[in-house]
Amino acid sequence: MSSDVNQAAQERLGGIIQDRAFDRFGEVWAEDVVDHDPAPDQAPGLAGIVDFWQDFTTAFPDLELTPDPLVVTDDFVTAVFTIRGTHTGPFQGHEPTGKSFEVRGIQVAKFRDGKIVERWGATDEQGLAQQLGLDDASDAGDDHGDVRFVSA
Repeated sequence: MSSDVNQAAQERLGGIIQDRAFDRFGEVWAEDVVDHDPAPDQAPGLAGIVDFWQDFTTAFPDLELTPDPLVVTDDFVTAVFTIRGTHTGPFQGHEPTGKSFEVRGIQVAKFRDGKIVERWGATDEQGLAQQLGLDDASDAGDDHGDVRFVSA
């Protein structure tokens, strides 16, 4: 596939997330996508990606994702992004804190036929947990304070 097709698919993904139209994820994600960095308890494939984003935007309904920069090739799209939101719904076992966060992350997506077939990603999970006040439990050695999520 060409880099133009991959960039168009990545931009479509951004619109789908912004519109919260997760039923359209199949336009951009392969049914059997391999997520090399899934969230805790995330199911495999497209179903896991959809479930994650539904849960994540329920926890952070004002979620904004801003890519900068975006690097596109014939096989991969790498997005460095800023993600921000306010914690107003349950998230990975944590009750809403009402606090806001802003962190950076990166995702590398491998494309085939205009769809994401593999993804790797990392986000500043520690920064998110600290900003939401969820890091106290992890500081005490309790794994329930950990926050981990996949990015777009």
